[in-house]
Amino acid sequence: MGRKRSGRGRRSPVRRERRPSLTGTVRLTERHGFVETAEGSLKLAGRALREVMDGDVVAVSVQRGEGGKRATVESVIERAAASIVGTYAEAGPLGAVHPLDTRIKADFFILPHDRSARDAGVQVGDIVRARIVSYPSRYESGVVTIERRIGGEDAADLGIQCVMARFDLEDGYPEEPERAASELVQDIEGALADPLRRDVRNRFAFTIDPVDARDFDDAISIERTSAGGFELGVHIADVSHYVAWGSSIDLEARRRGTSVYLADRVLPMLPERLCNDLCSLRPDEDRLAMTVDISLDARGRVQGARMYPSVIRSRVRLAYGEADRLLEAGEAAAAEDGPGSALARKLAHVAAEGTDLVEVLRTADDLARLRRTVRERRGALDFDTVEVHALLDEAGRPYELTCRKRTAATSLVEEAMLLANECVAAYLTRRGVASAFRVHDAPDPDHLQGAASALVELGVIDRTLGLAISAGSQEAMRRAIDEAVGTSVFELVNALLLRAMQRAVYRPDNEGHYALGAEAYCHFTSPIRRYPDLIVHRTLKLALARERLGAREVRERAPRLAGAGREGLDAVLPALCRACSERERIADAAAHASQKVEVARYYGERIGEQYHAVISWVSEMGAFARMDDTQAEGLIHLRDLGDEWFDFDGRQLALVGSVSGRTVRPGNRVIVEVVSANPARGHLDLALVTSPRALH
Repeated sequence: MGRKRSGRGRRSPVRRERRPSLTGTVRLTERHGFVETAEGSLKLAGRALREVMDGDVVAVSVQRGEGGKRATVESVIERAAASIVGTYAEAGPLGAVHPLDTRIKADFFILPHDRSARDAGVQVGDIVRARIVSYPSRYESGVVTIERRIGGEDAADLGIQCVMARFDLEDGYPEEPERAASELVQDIEGALADPLRRDVRNRFAFTIDPVDARDFDDAISIERTSAGGFELGVHIADVSHYVAWGSSIDLEARRRGTSVYLADRVLPMLPERLCNDLCSLRPDEDRLAMTVDISLDARGRVQGARMYPSVIRSRVRLAYGEADRLLEAGEAAAAEDGPGSALARKLAHVAAEGTDLVEVLRTADDLARLRRTVRERRGALDFDTVEVHALLDEAGRPYELTCRKRTAATSLVEEAMLLANECVAAYLTRRGVASAFRVHDAPDPDHLQGAASALVELGVIDRTLGLAISAGSQEAMRRAIDEAVGTSVFELVNALLLRAMQRAVYRPDNEGHYALGAEAYCHFTSPIRRYPDLIVHRTLKLALARERLGAREVRERAPRLAGAGREGLDAVLPALCRACSERERIADAAAHASQKVEVARYYGERIGEQYHAVISWVSEMGAFARMDDTQAEGLIHLRDLGDEWFDFDGRQLALVGSVSGRTVRPGNRVIVEVVSANPARGHLDLALVTSPRALH
């Protein structure tokens, strides 16, 4: 018999303190997993990564050990994904699906008796969408069944189809709401019989949109007052006039929550008959609208606001580029194009009505500048985010990458819409009306302190400014951003502070908007593409009727606008707000993923080419580099940083060479080479050409 070992000399076990379970939402990265709980974000224990997926709601226990606090999954309360997209393979008698989403660490299998792959005509190597039959656990692999074959690797729109399948998006529109929309008619005179609706077709109203826009849901009118102030009119398509509560159109729009703008297509919230026809504020056509008239003084401060249903007639439609050219060069911009150009014709058309279009635009531009100053003084934050968009040719191939930037024309429209949203939210709040308010909570103190500490540690800001940022000072954050503009650390400052922010959501009650510095805010200006805006229109109409027409009129209007009883808006508003917030998150993620697909396709034809770039972020995966000419971003894996291993230093936010100590961090200027591109996954891989020694 062996002797019993003495306790002496043995390493003492680490005492782990186990806390009661919490509920949270799983967020996965390529290498790690976190769960967002009421007590903050906690890192998941590694073994849990095979049994959870991004977005799952889980119960976790929290343990304290040598590495700090870790969360262990006790159970999955609600699954976020019902299907996966992946590459089909065979594993003996089983079929297998390797997920395209590299955050999913486990393969899924198809049982031998399942004929779904054969029925769908799937071959090895095809991309498929598969419905999850059972999820992976610590003891068993996940099981799926094939729903459909997306395509082979040579399919032209394979990447976009993968994005749509991954986010459970679909082309087309259901037959019933399409049919209902086709039966709708416009009756301007009938609408004017409503005692609340006003006829403002005599005003000079205009729209400014992207050059490729098809639905125009907002128009502006503006005049200077004799006292040097402004009378601004913001006119928004009156979608609620056509879409009754509980109708087939409403239920489908509610299910979708928002339009989704992918790189090569739009998945609309409403049927085309509405979004591109009846509700679109097209020039020289009478349209129903919801109008907000705002009086402002010479410094851009609001003196009063009035809201009502209206009838408008847009006089001219401008693209952003056209408006910017007129603001910069006046009528000379049209003269450069020639007398028969589109811009010259628009100027002539407006002049024939006795209006100076250039003067109108400059008046709106003056107000926009004043409004930015007003917002800055109250603490509003403007983060400069980069949005890369692929331009596609007739065959659907990306031929150019562009970066949409803020211009005088985009700012002109943005400030008018922000102001209208604030005025409507303030009106609803004063009257205690529940609606779909846009709420942005203050940053989590720990996240804000972490961002400030990193900036101080890196020498980007001084300790005094860091303490002010840690305390939540919006002025300090704006100062840090302003001081970084035009420097090599701008990407770093912008990214760190933006990552510390909460995500704005929809809630039934007003709780303010931190980033805008607004006491009340809602989305009112895009009801063609966002369901929360449609909710706001309905609640606003009921509030106006209650104020101006009395309780009887409210009772008559309520069923069409917001239903009644258990099926009414009030009963489902909290759930609707949560659903709209989630649908918005999905739409944003899908749009971003679709652009990454086209970026990968674009650079897939440029393998081996080299570009000037800047390091935009670093993580345990490697360094992300943003290329100067297109602003597209790719990943430099650790193995492609040089001839030594690089370790991630989270405190210094740098990748440090294990032998030389050389560093790669955000703001470094580099030259990169395109190594590979995978459109189906939306991955672009780069290699560092510039020696890390030059980056030290």
